[in-house]
Amino acid sequence: MIKFDNVVKRFGGHAVLDGVSFEVAKGEVLAVVGPSGTGKSVTLKHMVRLLTPTSGSVWLDDIEISDAVGSQLEKVRERFGYLFQGGALLGWLTVAENVALPLRECTRMGEDEIAKKVMDALQAVELANAADKYPAEISGGMQKRAGLARAIVRNCDIVLYDEPTSGLDPVTSVTINRLIRRLNRERSITSIVVTHDLQGALAFSDRILMLTGGKVVACGTPAEFLRSDCPEVREFLAAQFIGQDFLDNLKPEQTGEK
Repeated sequence: MIKFDNVVKRFGGHAVLDGVSFEVAKGEVLAVVGPSGTGKSVTLKHMVRLLTPTSGSVWLDDIEISDAVGSQLEKVRERFGYLFQGGALLGWLTVAENVALPLRECTRMGEDEIAKKVMDALQAVELANAADKYPAEISGGMQKRAGLARAIVRNCDIVLYDEPTSGLDPVTSVTINRLIRRLNRERSITSIVVTHDLQGALAFSDRILMLTGGKVVACGTPAEFLRSDCPEVREFLAAQFIGQDFLDNLKPEQTGEK
C-alpha cells in the first residue's frame, strides 16, 4: 500500500533519511520508533508530500507520492488523516467546530451532514460529551482525541500519528494506544504511528520499524523486535526496562504465531 524505496532526505549536507526502504500493508498498524532526531517525523511528512525525497521514491499503491502534483496530489492527501503531536486545535473554536474544519474547508457538505459526521467521529473517539467545550476546557488526552476525530472525520483510510502519547500520563497513554488499535480494527484504518512509547508500540502494533541515524535497523512483529540481536534494538529495549517478561505476556496475534 505505502512503499518507501531507497529514500534519502538531506537538509544541507546532512542526510536525515539515508536509504530508507520499507512497506506498509493495507490495514496494518506500523509503529516507527527510534532515538530523537533520527528521521521519524520526517518519514511521516514524506507520506503526504510535505517533504520530497532528495532521492528515492515514495508510493501509495501505484501512485508515486514523491512525484505527484495538482489534483493527483490532492486525491492522495484526501486518503490521509494526520494527528499532530500537540493536537493542533484552534483555541477559539469548540471541539465540534475544530473537528468540522476539514469538512467545511474541503467539501460542499451541508451543515446537517457536517454535524452528523462530526458527532460520528467524536463518538468514535469517545468524546461526544465534549463537543461544545473549548480546547482550554479539556485535558491533554481529550485534546489528542479531538485531534484524532478531526483526522478521521473525512473517512480517510490511512492515519498518521506523530507522537500521539507525548506529554500524557501513563493511564491516558494506554487509553490513546487502545483507541488507535480499536479504530484500526473497526474502521480498517491503516495506521503509521511515530512514538517514543515503546511499551505502547509493542502492545498495539502489528510491526515495529526502528530508525537510527536515518537508516532502518530493524523491522518486524513485536515478538521479532523483542528477540532482535541488533545492538541498537537491545540498547533501546534496555533503556525502557523491557525484557523477556514482556515477550512472555504478548498475545498470539502480536507474536506473529497462529
